[in-house]
Amino acid sequence: MQQISFVGIDVSKGRLDGYCRPDGSPFAEANDPAGIAAIVERLRALAPTLIVLEATGGLETPLAAALAAAGLPVAVVNPRQVRDFARALGRRAKTDRLDAEVLAHFAESIRPAVRPLPDADARRLEALITRRRQLVEMRVAERNRLGTTTDEVVRRDLKAHIDYLDRQIKEGDRELERAIELSPVWKAKEDLLRGVPGIGPVVSRTLLALLPELGTLSNKQITALVGLAPVSRDSGTMHGRRCIAGGRAAVRSALYMAALTAKQFNPVLRAFYERLIAAGKATKVALVAAMRKLLTILNAMVRHNQAWNPSVAPGTN
Repeated sequence: MQQISFVGIDVSKGRLDGYCRPDGSPFAEANDPAGIAAIVERLRALAPTLIVLEATGGLETPLAAALAAAGLPVAVVNPRQVRDFARALGRRAKTDRLDAEVLAHFAESIRPAVRPLPDADARRLEALITRRRQLVEMRVAERNRLGTTTDEVVRRDLKAHIDYLDRQIKEGDRELERAIELSPVWKAKEDLLRGVPGIGPVVSRTLLALLPELGTLSNKQITALVGLAPVSRDSGTMHGRRCIAGGRAAVRSALYMAALTAKQFNPVLRAFYERLIAAGKATKVALVAAMRKLLTILNAMVRHNQAWNPSVAPGTN
């Protein structure tokens, strides 16, 4: 019988620290192609039940890709989940080796779902979307500074930088469009999403790049993944207000902008939103509910490859 084992790997810029449960054996390699190859060979021989890495801003991607390509079960998890798990265990000390041990324990106890890593084209689309968001955030910051600055030299510099950022954003949009046009699958999916009133190019491309699970999960799973599932805060006879937390913030931000438009121009979402407001729901609560409804509609449309039809919109029952 194959031994059940769980592996946690802490990824830093120059080093990969691993830990195996239940035997408690640590290992470490340099975070370079040779070190990654050595870890893949070690774990291929071990054939673990699950390998867990933290999402570390892209540093984990080469290792995760190599492990997935070798057919090994790897899950990349939210660092906050792991930190909360460590606190629950009473772990306060922090070193790379201890972090790897906590990750292995997390793998054994929580067993996060293994999802296939996106291919190179999908990772490129994600990188382009992420870079566009960074440029937009920089432009907002520079415009805010321009509004509070009176010095003419600084204002000229700010205006020049804003013009540069405008050009970079436009060029990034052209790159995104080219990337999608080259993929018949992406193009068909984007056309499907863009057919929904309220979904523009930025939202559709954000969903393509940052929510590849769209259409593959249940409505409950997809809303939890994005961070739109209400979280209960009850204790005894006290019933706290539900709120949303966690998930994929960039996707949630895109859906927020889409819901603002959809509640005006999408007949299904407008009626849903107005019904909640008429029932006395707060504006923010109604808007979050509209975001959740919009996401479930999109999820059902992609799952069934069904074009938008307001009279029979999927996911509205």
